Amino acid sequence: MDWIDGLQCAIDYLEENLCEEISLDEAARAAYLSVGGFQRTFSILCGLTVGEYVRMRRLTLAGAELAAEKIKVIDAALKYGYDSPDSFAKAFARFHGITPSAARSSGAKLRSFSRLTVKLLLEGGTLMNYKIERKPAFTVTGVKARFEGAPSERQKNQHDLFVKGETRFVRYAVQGMARDCEREYCVIDADAEGYDLLVGAVIPDYFNSHLEKTAGRFAKELSCAEVPTQTYVVAETSRGVNFLDEHFSLRRAIVSEWLPSSGYVLADSPEVTVFHWFPKEQRGSEYAEVWLPIVKK
Repeated sequence: MDWIDGLQCAIDYLEENLCEEISLDEAARAAYLSVGGFQRTFSILCGLTVGEYVRMRRLTLAGAELAAEKIKVIDAALKYGYDSPDSFAKAFARFHGITPSAARSSGAKLRSFSRLTVKLLLEGGTLMNYKIERKPAFTVTGVKARFEGAPSERQKNQHDLFVKGETRFVRYAVQGMARDCEREYCVIDADAEGYDLLVGAVIPDYFNSHLEKTAGRFAKELSCAEVPTQTYVVAETSRGVNFLDEHFSLRRAIVSEWLPSSGYVLADSPEVTVFHWFPKEQRGSEYAEVWLPIVKK
């Protein structure tokens, strides 16, 4: 079974159990992947987490049933896995923009998120330089945030994390501690509901052990991400001002085009992106390295 069949089997499992408790172990088993590998593969290829997909599909079906007056609000809440009518109403309103009760009114406007289907299209033709490297364990110190919710909300919040003045100041300070202003590490640790993102630098062990002494009042703003010894497929974006956008498409190309015939699958380990920045006189030379954790099939 190839990755296309495996991912479709996992999606079929999710769809067949939208009114039941979802087991990530079962979904990953259907895809012939580990739980972590499945979650990362799904997220990169589909653009949303497993939990987000399940939630939006459940709310889509609940909205259709309420609009057709086939179900009561309290019954819809229980059917689609919510602990209480209140929690269901809040989730429903965030997704549809109206309350569950209003959805039962004639002419109510609802949103629909359609079922995913994996199709084999003519793809490829991507010229990608890559290398497989075994990296020793290291620690990244920086600013950490949790991202959940709709993809558009995550993108805005992630953008805010990078551009806010106070966040930038702390990140620059950490780069100064690392004595490396040309590299910035971004560590992503994903699960079914979202991901933790930490952006920072690799600083000397002494600084990490004495953050209150070395970072002063900014110590409380800092977090650490422990990245274990791991084998990665490492690929680079092209150089230039559009590299930030390109690194998203590069991640997807690695998973959809390189990974299926590589003999590897994604591993249960954090993903790393290394941003390479340069002084003004070298503007246009910036690029990103994407490190996706892999393990032999």
